[in-house]
Amino acid sequence: MIDAYAPAQIAARIEEGGVRKAALPLRQTAVLGALGGAFIAFGAMAYTLTVTGSTLGFGPTRLLGGAAFALGLILVLIAGAELFTGNTLIVMAWAEGKVSGAALARNWTIVYLANAAGAFGAVALLHLSGVLALDGGGVGRSAAAIAAAKLALSPSEAFFRGILCNALVCLAVWLSFATTDVAGRILAIVFPVAAFVALGFEHSVANMYILPIGDLAAGRLPDATALAANLLPVTLGNVVGGGGFVALVYRLAYLRDP
Repeated sequence: MIDAYAPAQIAARIEEGGVRKAALPLRQTAVLGALGGAFIAFGAMAYTLTVTGSTLGFGPTRLLGGAAFALGLILVLIAGAELFTGNTLIVMAWAEGKVSGAALARNWTIVYLANAAGAFGAVALLHLSGVLALDGGGVGRSAAAIAAAKLALSPSEAFFRGILCNALVCLAVWLSFATTDVAGRILAIVFPVAAFVALGFEHSVANMYILPIGDLAAGRLPDATALAANLLPVTLGNVVGGGGFVALVYRLAYLRDP
């Protein structure tokens, strides 16, 4: 029985997975992408609730909240969904010539837009649910404060935090491919995700939920201009972090011929 795949085997599995993802039909890609956006929103909801009213202190509170946020990626990888940030790993198959540039761009475009649709749908449902009023409105105040902190970042800060975020997210995906055991996959996901959230790194799909819900929690309509200004550098950073610092580096280590 295989206990864990070696790194070189993980690289091969990631490459094969990228080929399959790039070949998915439009409807399946879009539906799974919408689920991915909603799942990450669930993780962000759990994070917001967890940090609300915490008296554990700054670091422990954020780390615990990050562990709660890991719900999102657990749902994506175990239940099944398509997530733009994780799909930056398709760069590995593209660099090997097994996925065309057009197929890569097609997958990223469909999944990114579908992630946005799923995240925006979650915003609407959560707002209508009244959950922001929990703890005497404390959850809503937390949501507004989280969004405000993200909007206060400069474009360069958002970009570099996007790089760091998706390096950890893609490493979580990478580690999850080391085993086929569900409990092992979940354990592999939690720590990298908890770290990126605790450290305040930036995840483009999470921000598709966090920024609009923060606006609504603050009593105003979502600001599309502010959302786009944040998503542009964060998304570019996510591509560099996942596609460059994880996919291409591991491709150089394990797949490229000497």
